[in-house]
Amino acid sequence: MAGAGGGGNDVQWCFSQVKGAIDDDVAEADIISTVEFNHSGELLATGDKGGRVVIFQQELESKSQPQCRGEYNVYSTFQSHEPEFDYLKSLEIEEKINKIRWLPQKNAAQFLLSTNDKTIKLWKISERDKRPEGYNLKEEDGRYRDPTTVTKLRVPVFQPMDLMVEASPRRVFANAHTYHINSISVNSDCETYLSADDLRINLWNLEITDRSFNIVDIKPANMEELTEVITAAEFHPNQCNTFVYSSSKGTIRLCDMRASALCDQHSKLFEEPEDPSNRSFFSEIISSISDVKFSHSGRYMMTRDYLTVKIWDLNMESRPVETYQVHEYLRSKLCSLYENDCIFDKFECCWNGNDSVVMTGSYNNFFRMFDRGYRQDVTLEASRESSKPRSVLKPRKVCTGGKRKKDEISVDSLDFNKKILHTAWHPQDNIIAVATTNNLYIFQDRL
Repeated sequence: MAGAGGGGNDVQWCFSQVKGAIDDDVAEADIISTVEFNHSGELLATGDKGGRVVIFQQELESKSQPQCRGEYNVYSTFQSHEPEFDYLKSLEIEEKINKIRWLPQKNAAQFLLSTNDKTIKLWKISERDKRPEGYNLKEEDGRYRDPTTVTKLRVPVFQPMDLMVEASPRRVFANAHTYHINSISVNSDCETYLSADDLRINLWNLEITDRSFNIVDIKPANMEELTEVITAAEFHPNQCNTFVYSSSKGTIRLCDMRASALCDQHSKLFEEPEDPSNRSFFSEIISSISDVKFSHSGRYMMTRDYLTVKIWDLNMESRPVETYQVHEYLRSKLCSLYENDCIFDKFECCWNGNDSVVMTGSYNNFFRMFDRGYRQDVTLEASRESSKPRSVLKPRKVCTGGKRKKDEISVDSLDFNKKILHTAWHPQDNIIAVATTNNLYIFQDRL
């Protein structure tokens, strides 16, 4: 098997592009913090720790090379968030973009939500390729004319101009979160969205910025009794009343907003009993869920904890229907991973377009794919060594002990500073975006 892919067990993944500087000295502001395709896959957005959003647009396929899909080139770059200071709490608020979510397209413009730790913004991305000329009371350079000099009436006309992409903030949703925002999710009704922090989830209307509704609040009266925090939250893809949120204790709660205004009482609780044989000092840390994603069909949801990816059927709460080991060879290294804080890394996960394959990141710039139908998995690497155009990615294997075979890499030589936390899969095609520290790699299947 060359790789896991969309419904076939013989997908070969090829290098397509890499974005970002090659320098070994990486500026903190350039570290990518989120990656997201829009609903058509034509646009791909990244956010970074410097508060910038970069949008790439897929070029139209070349008629001379029909086997090549269009490349992604920079479409728009803008500063979404600036560093701020909370004077009441004497806290600096980072400009880092935590999440980007696209809204379904309704007209020629595109809209997206971006958030840092405290403030969510709605951005409009629009194109302009014409400009009005021939004003009666204005010169072409914008200066106003003396009305007494106007002797004839002109009809302004639109003249073609070079394409200009404008990003303008349409709404700013602020002052609703005491703790750091970790998730935003647009509802299928396209009118509302949720935002979640460590202890609360708020429901917003996209048109109203000065108030939101608190729909989950797990803050105890006495903060010393705090035992878990919210780690991620997402709306169901087609049931506008349903959402889930995951916790640091490894549980996922499904809530129905029709039941009550405050959804502190969940409708379903998804939790897997702990295996006593694997119990250790680190059990609670590695069971914390870092990401939760509904499948496109809405039947399943996927969760990512430190060592595994689990697929849950919404109709079965007692245990996951599938469990995939991402990097089980790290179980013996948990002590050193705790000492260097890597055990707290928050890996994301994503589905392919038809829910047959799931993908998530690992260390050493490895990323993993699991084909659900064929029960096969593959480890691939995002590196500049294999960045020749159309070069096929070779599956990588990690040697856990004994004699190391050729092409295998020893678990002791893995680089834990190189990690893939953020990945995204094109909604229709076998095109994936993988963020290493400050580079965005784009791979596609070999046609």
